Amino acid sequence: MRINQTFRFLVVNLLLLTALSSCNKDNIVSTTETGTEPTTLTGGDTIAVVFSSSSDATVSGASSSQSVSIDGNGVTIVNNSRTSIIYLLSGSTANGFLKIYSPKKQQIELCGVSITNPNGAAINVQGITDSVSKGKTVYLVLNGSNELSDGTTYTNTPDGEDEKAALFSEGQIIISGTGSLTVTAKGKSGIASDDYVDITGGTVTVNCTASTFVSGGDTTKVAGIKTNDAFTMADGILNVTCSGAGAKGLSGDGTALFGGGEVNITVTGSNFGSSGNSGQGGGPGGHGGGPGGGNSSDNSVAAKGMKFDGNIVFNGGTVTVKSTNHEAVESKSALTINGGHLFCYSSSDDAINAAGELTINDGYVYAQSVGNDGIDANGNLYVNGGLVYAIGSSGAEQALDANTEGGAKLYVSGGTLIAIGGLESGASLTQSCYQASTWSQNTWYALTVGGITYAFKTPSSGGSPLVVSGSSSSEPSLSRGVTATGGTSYFDGLLLEGANVTGGTSVSLNSYTGSGGGWH
Repeated sequence: MRINQTFRFLVVNLLLLTALSSCNKDNIVSTTETGTEPTTLTGGDTIAVVFSSSSDATVSGASSSQSVSIDGNGVTIVNNSRTSIIYLLSGSTANGFLKIYSPKKQQIELCGVSITNPNGAAINVQGITDSVSKGKTVYLVLNGSNELSDGTTYTNTPDGEDEKAALFSEGQIIISGTGSLTVTAKGKSGIASDDYVDITGGTVTVNCTASTFVSGGDTTKVAGIKTNDAFTMADGILNVTCSGAGAKGLSGDGTALFGGGEVNITVTGSNFGSSGNSGQGGGPGGHGGGPGGGNSSDNSVAAKGMKFDGNIVFNGGTVTVKSTNHEAVESKSALTINGGHLFCYSSSDDAINAAGELTINDGYVYAQSVGNDGIDANGNLYVNGGLVYAIGSSGAEQALDANTEGGAKLYVSGGTLIAIGGLESGASLTQSCYQASTWSQNTWYALTVGGITYAFKTPSSGGSPLVVSGSSSSEPSLSRGVTATGGTSYFDGLLLEGANVTGGTSVSLNSYTGSGGGWH
């Protein structure tokens, strides 16, 4: 008996050391913070879970306070203690999962793990329904290359429980580390939290092929990343691709804050239901960009790049959002751009849309719509600074659109502005704006404002007129058909700041009052 006990002790510790060796140990006790929120757990017991393609999963390090159930590579752990746990995951399985029930915060370290669950979530973190509140924080630390995938159907979800994504938590999810995570969402969302999601490091790639669907009269909406509260991007890299009908790249019931890192979102899925339109007054999104829409049904869901019910704020980082069948970026409240680089493109609806006020104070902003407005606010629209290149489609749409029908107005008071498709009628232009006599498609132009030259390429389609403005006491100059080299490249190379320009012909500019082009 003594020999067996000794052997078991050695095996358990060998498994634990193996899992630890594939992780970055420094992350386990890291106290790095973003603002006042820690990004990793500062202490806790350690449990190692090793998945296998040829045998049952193994769990080591659990105490008598943790209940462990292993069914093949399906691992369920109930933490009955009041101690936080650090879970180290490694190995690979095509038919497994990790499910955690816990009254405490926990850290999940992905250490080169690959988990596919054909029947539901790959990782599912639940609270414990008793006197302890539900929804504790999950610190997700990325080490090495990791993969998570759900199934096309969720068949084993207990009654009364949520299971909304390949990676799901009832509590907050805070992602950090130096590794990568690829999530494939075939049945529901890629990453979902009943609280908020923060990304502070690592590289996260989400491929969402799942589609919104109706079951029992209720519409289940899917997204690459979905939160019931806020979303924050502080650092790292996030790549989201969604092809499912009605699926969104990023979606949340609360606010969104972008302060750093890199975000790339592409949504090609069709709108779900009888109509995905959400704009005011019909059309691809309708004029004014307000919520609601005369053609949508209760079960229709639009496939948008990014949509949050609360305010969206861009303070820094690089954000690229492309959408095929609806808005690229939409806030159902206010949207503010204070800095960073924002590239938004929609082939059918507004590139950037806010149901409330939309304010640009600084940063680099590109917004192009082939089927609607470039930048559209249902409240006032303020351009106070930054560099803005906005393109509206031909017809009644505009580069910059505010809801004048509802008593709102466009205000231009600063920054450098290039607007193809004109400005909202009745705009307040305290900074002088100028209209080009004509403009040509697929052509390089040079705009010189206050000694700085911006070379930009026009699109293959768009409305008229071409309006420019700059924060300089002197009138800007504009040339067409130039050759541009050097400078700093923005917007996928469509604009060069500080470029060296040769050739071209001068374009005459006339004072613009805000009455030309667009909707009247």
